[in-house]
Amino acid sequence: MRLTDKAIKAAISKQRRAKLFDGGGLYLLLRPVAPLTRPHTTSGEAGSRSSLRAFWRQKYYWAGVEKLISHGPYPRVSLRLARKRRDEAKEQLEAGIDPSAQRKAAKAARRSAAKSTFEALAREWYAKQAKTWAASNADKVIGRLENDAFPRLGGKPVRSLTSDEILQCLRLVEERGAHEGAHRIRQYIDAIYKYAVHTGQAHANPTPAPGALAPAKKAHFASITEPKGVGALIRAIRSYEGTEQVRIALQLAALTFVRPGELRAAEWREFDPDAGEWRIRPERMKVKGAAHIVPLSKQALALLEQLKPLTGSGKYLFPSERSPLRPMSENTLTAALRALGYSKEQMTVHGFRHMASTLLNEHGWKADAIERQLAHMPRDQVRAAYNTAQYLPERRELMAWWANRLDALAAADGKVVSIGRHLA
Repeated sequence: MRLTDKAIKAAISKQRRAKLFDGGGLYLLLRPVAPLTRPHTTSGEAGSRSSLRAFWRQKYYWAGVEKLISHGPYPRVSLRLARKRRDEAKEQLEAGIDPSAQRKAAKAARRSAAKSTFEALAREWYAKQAKTWAASNADKVIGRLENDAFPRLGGKPVRSLTSDEILQCLRLVEERGAHEGAHRIRQYIDAIYKYAVHTGQAHANPTPAPGALAPAKKAHFASITEPKGVGALIRAIRSYEGTEQVRIALQLAALTFVRPGELRAAEWREFDPDAGEWRIRPERMKVKGAAHIVPLSKQALALLEQLKPLTGSGKYLFPSERSPLRPMSENTLTAALRALGYSKEQMTVHGFRHMASTLLNEHGWKADAIERQLAHMPRDQVRAAYNTAQYLPERRELMAWWANRLDALAAADGKVVSIGRHLA
């Protein structure tokens, strides 16, 4: 006897476990699930009742062994669709194919295909590379990929993705004026495919050449490098009328010229006043490798002494105003510069690095020592990781000279001043 929708609904209404057979091995299994408890009852009857779920099953024999396959839940899978799936399974059996094994193979193929998509490959590459990056840099990389690459390329198979498809994706980024961002994403895709080729997940690298994109104007952080302007800036910072912590942070930004994020999240445990050193932990550096040593001038040490009573009992030199468990906001120092009258076209927090680099090079300091103090890592990252103290004696001298140079420029009040030219 063949099933009907009317008979199925009548059986379900009885709320009892049952098997409703339709022929050809197909049946509908009615199975109770966890009781549904009523919050209260007024008639004294039981406060709960059983609920049924219905599943299509098909029984068949393979090599003399009884087996079962599922065709889905009712009513999402209708009686008509269940019969269609039953007939397809019977055709497979007649062709010498085990329907259950066929389904497992198809499922495995789908899983394999999902793993071979561009997004899966990119996330695999990212997970390995991000271990060597600062958290802020890692966030930028994955953010760009998720926003601009994955929506168009993420679901495509790694081995079939074409240069034209990648280029079209990058052109969309260009069209909104983000030329530098398009070049960055192209670099990430190129690195991802190089990784894929090396690991055997792709045969070739389809990434378009840089020339396929419009040239990107290199972004420069605004900075003051003219000596009179530097002196005026230092005087302005010293007279800053905001909080003491912000004034000291700006002064240390000028004296140490570390990256803004490294300064904002500076921790007291990283400082050794007796050794005159600030050792920034590897995981906080833009490129992870080893701790970065910042020799501290007497001027920097004096600022730390001023700051110690204010924040020395906590973790950070410059904690957030909202919570001592978080560092100062990235906008705090920028806002302070704007309050001092410096626009974003004149001076940025990152600009202290360019200021120091320019003047130190102009005064004859060895370029390698300057680059090492700026934590610009050489191409050989492994070698660099073991050269934390590279050029350290000269860097100590350099940092002391730089602090004295800033003092002299600030004291000059517009006059040309010299404290001696260093010749490396």
